[in-house]
Amino acid sequence: MSAPPAPPPPPPGFPRRTLLTATAGLALLAAAACTPGGSGEAAGATDGQADRLAAQVAVQEAAVAAYDAAAAADPALGGEVAVLADQARAQLERLRAAAPGAATSSPAGPPAAPPAGGDVRGWLRAQVGAAATAHAGACVDVSGARAALLGAVAAGLRGHEAALA
Repeated sequence: MSAPPAPPPPPPGFPRRTLLTATAGLALLAAAACTPGGSGEAAGATDGQADRLAAQVAVQEAAVAAYDAAAAADPALGGEVAVLADQARAQLERLRAAAPGAATSSPAGPPAAPPAGGDVRGWLRAQVGAAATAHAGACVDVSGARAALLGAVAAGLRGHEAALA
């Protein structure tokens, strides 16, 4: 009997196992570099997102104030939209909880009020629509749970806007 034939020489270049090991190592290194808290830049982005969310607290406060002003101007409408006003307040509390650094803000001037003798419902619908647009626009500048929260609040206010039509 003769000896078994020798295995063929390896192909030129990197062996497949070496290539796979190197690729996996690079992927782990890249993942570690991209995690939040790994660099000052990632922390800055998180701070910026928190600031944008805090700004949306003021937008929602204005929406709640608009419900209060509409109810004062037209008590019948106030009774009709009481559930919507309560929902807007609950949304405000969720935003405040998600942006703990956001203090309760007060408007720079007097609170907005519907035009005397005007269409209070139409005015309220415009205020709620503007808040929904602001939340939806800010949603693009944040990520994760913050984006989901702003999107949910914006969608809820769009529902209010439709109910006020």
